[in-house]
This record gives sequence, C-alpha cells and structure tokens, in this order.
Amino acid sequence: MTAIHATAIIDPAAEIDGSVKVGPYTVIGPHVKVAAGSTIGPHCVIEGHTTIGRDNRIFQFNSLGAIPQDKKYAGEPCELVIGNRNTIREFCTFNIGSPGGGGVTRLGDDNWLMAYVHLAHDCSVGNNTIFANNSTLAGHVAVGDWAILGGFTAVHQFVKIGSHSMTAICSVLLADLPPFVMCQGQPAEARSMNYEGLRRRGFSAERMAAVKAMHKALYREELTLAAARERIAALTEIIPESKPDVELMLSFLEQTSPQRGIVR
Repeated sequence: MTAIHATAIIDPAAEIDGSVKVGPYTVIGPHVKVAAGSTIGPHCVIEGHTTIGRDNRIFQFNSLGAIPQDKKYAGEPCELVIGNRNTIREFCTFNIGSPGGGGVTRLGDDNWLMAYVHLAHDCSVGNNTIFANNSTLAGHVAVGDWAILGGFTAVHQFVKIGSHSMTAICSVLLADLPPFVMCQGQPAEARSMNYEGLRRRGFSAERMAAVKAMHKALYREELTLAAARERIAALTEIIPESKPDVELMLSFLEQTSPQRGIVR
C-alpha cells in the first residue's frame, strides 16, 4: 500500500493490485479493478464497474467509468473495460456502456490516447491506435486496430472506423471510414490511402499494390459499392499475398449499412 498516496480515496471493496501506484487526491470506487503494474496519476476519478488491465499509464485529471451521457440510462450495472499497456493522457473521459448498446465500453491494448479524448458509451476501440488531442467518439462507435485519429476529430454515433485508417485534424466523420483510407474535411472525404503508415508496419510491395488497387476500385472508377466489392474480391487471384487485407476490407464493407455508407 505504500504506492498509494495518503490523500487518495479508495473504496475498500475496490480490487487494486499491490503493485499499482495511485497519485494524490484520486478517487476510486467500489466496483473498480486494476491489474498489476498500472499507474494512476493525481486527481483522477475512476468509478462504475471499471476493469483496468496491466501496465497502463493513466495521467492526472482523468474521469473513467462515469455513467453514459444517455438520457435513457437508468442506473444499470454497465461496464468500462480497459486492456493492457495503454497510455491515457490528461483530461480524458471514458463512460461505461448502456443497456441498449451491449452494456460495455471497451478499449483494447497498446493504445496511445492524448489529452481530452472522449469515449462515449458502448464504443469499442481495438489495439495499437493513436487518438490525438480532443478526438471525440459519440456512442456505439467501433475503431479498428492501428487507426489514427487526428486532433479534434469528431465521430458520429454508430460510425465504424476501419483498421489502418487515418483522419486529418478537425475531421468530422458522418459515415464509415474503410480500412487503410485517409480522410479529411467537414464532413470528411477520402483523400488517399495510409501508405506511409502501412510501410512503417512492414507491408510488402505486393500488399501495398493491393491496397492501391482497392483505393482505385472504391474511389477512382466511379463504381457502385457492390461493383467495387467484386473488383476487390478478385484481387486475391492476382495478388495472393493480399488475401488478409482483402478479407479485412470486404468484411468491413459488408457491415456498412446502406443508410450510413462509407466516406467518399
């Protein structure tokens, strides 16, 4: 208990590993669980049914596990689940889920979230993402692995953001952002593919060629979405190495609703 500051207020029912460090004036509620190696800075409030994994770095002035900003919420025991090795900078607000959206807000592993990031109720964020300052997700948003959100990005409720995608500063997402795509604008429009990010992740020349072909099918040939999906599916015969990337794109496009559509 020597790693917990004397001014911190921790409910006796909270499950805090003995290796966890807690800074001054932090408040932790009775239903909170924090695994080994995590660090919680001063002046944080962690409440609700919140589970925090191993080796997270939570900086000062964060609010984690508060009730959702949803008028229909009536006190149900919904959850916030945070994985391992995340960096959560100052003034972030992550809410628990709601009964109408599965009841869980979830953050995966190895994510880097800068100051003032907001994860609303029932959001699901994958692994290895980067959220720049003031990135904001409305309720029920799903973000894939390795996505990067530029500063002040605003995401409408129920929107999906594909793996390896990227938004520019001040982007407003009103439609789904497919994997690999870079977008910018209010509302956001597709600009290119995240080629530099893919190179840094070790994508081969063959896989990069497939991503370029997917970009061409979706954005440069004036195809319907159905026709673009057929063109993308055929890439595995031409570039066998592209199969996992093609499957990722097709799976994403199949889950996009006709009403919401994709960023164009």
